[in-house]
Amino acid sequence: MTDAIRTASPADAKKKRAAEAALQHIPAGIVLGVGTGSTVRFLIEALAVHPKSIRAAVSSSNASTALLAAAGIPVLDLNEVAELSLYVDGADEATRAHHLIKGGGGALTREKIIAAAAARFICIIDESKLVGTLGAFPLPIEVIPMARALVARQLEARGAQPVWRQGYVTDNGNHILDVHGLSIQDPPGLERELTNLAGVVTVGLFAARPADVLLVGTDQGVLTL
Repeated sequence: MTDAIRTASPADAKKKRAAEAALQHIPAGIVLGVGTGSTVRFLIEALAVHPKSIRAAVSSSNASTALLAAAGIPVLDLNEVAELSLYVDGADEATRAHHLIKGGGGALTREKIIAAAAARFICIIDESKLVGTLGAFPLPIEVIPMARALVARQLEARGAQPVWRQGYVTDNGNHILDVHGLSIQDPPGLERELTNLAGVVTVGLFAARPADVLLVGTDQGVLTL
């Protein structure tokens, strides 16, 4: 699919607005934490026009690293960065309380690490991702491969329907369970509970460390929450 076709759809136009609005929040010369996904791709494309606007990036996935490198933006390992002032990423769902579901692209563990390291987290989404209650989008959970069935049984005992994302392996070498049938009324509490299950690496709930700002692309422009 060409970029011209991709940017022509109404949903992608909203993503592009949100991504370009994030540029106004990025101080010149910083090391920027960069997420993963279709909305972040628009951000990287915008940064590519001015590759010297940031000093370097810390990337949450191999896919984003490749895009950043192609844009001429140096990519650093997080261990090489003493201070990360800003992280920009998308989400699969977001609430007005800034709680998120992430991980549709499979990069949830590295995304959560970078979000934890960053002083500020800006989430860029189109308006279809803004919801009243999380859970319509299946909750991704990254698991150690040998624990996949064990974790799935524990989720089923809680009334959820986990589905193994077959054929997909994360950049960390792990598996993902996409958990259906959830209505998440207490995102921080559920995040703590599921993270404590043996074999779970990361849960795609970003509530203990939520976004600081939501930039929401709409037909009319960008809503800042």
